Amino acid sequence: MIRYTESSKGLDAEMLAGFFEGWSNPPSPETHLQILQRSAHVVLALDHDAGRAVGFINAISDGVLCAHIPLLEVLPSHRGRGIGTVLVKRMLAWLRPLYMIDLLCDADVQPFYESCGMKRMSGMMVRNPDWNRAIVDG
Repeated sequence: MIRYTESSKGLDAEMLAGFFEGWSNPPSPETHLQILQRSAHVVLALDHDAGRAVGFINAISDGVLCAHIPLLEVLPSHRGRGIGTVLVKRMLAWLRPLYMIDLLCDADVQPFYESCGMKRMSGMMVRNPDWNRAIVDG
């Protein structure tokens, strides 16, 4: 049974294994836990039977004008069940009072976000491929 929560309390790193599929240099489960704990808002999908998180979304925000949604992921074993849609809609409902809610994504997932009520825009970004190495080595 999937349960949704808007709190990372009670979550531990062991419950976060398996995320960041396809990343060449993924955050560890311990770093993932810190990301969720330090976010302005999170929504988690928890599989009660498995005792683990199977999906998550997070937002960073100034709490006044704008928010950015940097991460959304559902484990491959749980995709196709509407979990991602629930996560996005719950996050957008929480962020609704803000003027702007931004999210960068690849073109192939834009139709998904459009189905959740978001609109296409263009944007710019910088990625540091050595980010995780700097944390581990630093």
